[in-house]
Amino acid sequence: MADPKGFLTTGREVAKTRPVGERVKDWNEVYVPGSLLPIISKQAGRCMDCGIPFCHQGCPLGNLIPEWNDYAYREDWTAASERLHATNNFPEFTGRLCPAPCESACVLGINQPAVTIKNVEVSIIDKAWDSGDVTPQPPERLSGKTVAVIGSGPAGLAAAQQLTRAGHTVVVYERADRIGGLLRYGIPEFKMEKSHINRRIEQMRAEGTKFRTEVEIGADMPADALRRRYDAVVVAAGATVSRDLPVPGRELNGVHFAMEYLPLANKVQEGDLTVSPITAEGKHVVVIGGGDTGADCVGTAHRQGALSVTQLEIMPRPGEDRNANQPWPTFPMLYKVTSAHEEGGERLYSVSTTHFEGDEDGNVQALHLIEVEFKDGKLEQKAGTERVIPAQLVTLAMGFTGTDQANGLVEQFGLGLDERGNIARDAEYATNVEGVFVAGDAGRGQSLIVWAIAEGRSAARGVDRFLTGTSALPAPIRPTDRSLLV
Repeated sequence: MADPKGFLTTGREVAKTRPVGERVKDWNEVYVPGSLLPIISKQAGRCMDCGIPFCHQGCPLGNLIPEWNDYAYREDWTAASERLHATNNFPEFTGRLCPAPCESACVLGINQPAVTIKNVEVSIIDKAWDSGDVTPQPPERLSGKTVAVIGSGPAGLAAAQQLTRAGHTVVVYERADRIGGLLRYGIPEFKMEKSHINRRIEQMRAEGTKFRTEVEIGADMPADALRRRYDAVVVAAGATVSRDLPVPGRELNGVHFAMEYLPLANKVQEGDLTVSPITAEGKHVVVIGGGDTGADCVGTAHRQGALSVTQLEIMPRPGEDRNANQPWPTFPMLYKVTSAHEEGGERLYSVSTTHFEGDEDGNVQALHLIEVEFKDGKLEQKAGTERVIPAQLVTLAMGFTGTDQANGLVEQFGLGLDERGNIARDAEYATNVEGVFVAGDAGRGQSLIVWAIAEGRSAARGVDRFLTGTSALPAPIRPTDRSLLV
């Protein structure tokens, strides 16, 4: 145990953010650099080393949280990094992007603020990179087997790294021009600077993983050609089909999917573009969707100089405390104020868009909405609550409906789908096609980054067993496992 009285004597303290007026003028991460290390050891000391650490269950990776909290408290950063990497390939990603279901499951959180597990995690990995503790781990010998991984998001990268370290020759195919999937082009720079992806990719290259960008399997390369070339294939293409909003005026210029808007802003930061073709500068912006992607659109619009930003959510405003029907250790639906929301804008709940209004040139100018409420389990509009708000840019951030089938990947492989439209797989993450496996959102549906990494690690074990007959790789979850929700 770290500090036996830590949870009694030390209050919760989180990472400090830079002043709003400063950070909206740049695209750097919002947190004050180096602000965690002076406080993080004491924060780690709040961990109680519970007899049954429910944080293990909250995190699908099975992170050994009490162990690396103890090492962080003692400032043994090398040992802390080893424990962290034992279950998580990319803690610098999860420490910045995960909503931390582990903290919702923290035993201390029953009647006190939970341990700042996410902040401890990111402090450990940042310290490990700075001190040189993160090094390539190439295999001692090669198996002679080859594996293709389709998609370079967190699931694909986790599967690729695990299989490379097991001795297989792994090639990752990515249809975009850079590696990273939604980590690269869906997550804004102010949430995670892309240097974190770049140095992890370099580690993987040094281990032997190969990368092929601007190759879309199904379109640029037929699936059967890929299948003939490799002994096994892992489909980790994500759930990239955005949910649409079929209302009048949807065809107007200025109404875009979030995944049309955000990647262009990231390409500006990569140096590919001087100015984004879709920009919020000087415009009234409306973001439809109240989740993390919607918040990313809000923060991006602030930095692009929007006149106003309004975020719409069809569900009621969550409470700030757990509801009785969402008891510990489940992941509760709570009112969240992200760094993007701190920067301004308005948030409207229990509203639904009825239609968009355009000008004579076909450009969106306004959004018509109405208040809604749930009655007998059904969503009903409230008469007399119609409103019109200005909107010269609208982003649709309402989630994703499944993996892309338009490119022919699913059809060409002949992959079966489950009842939710995801690629079906068995307990070993194998599809109905021999030698083809699926990991991440393509098989699970839209989910969290920790689930994607856990799936990549688990699918890697299935592939390794298929290729060699046995495997020592860990498999933290089964395809049927789900979050601790009510």
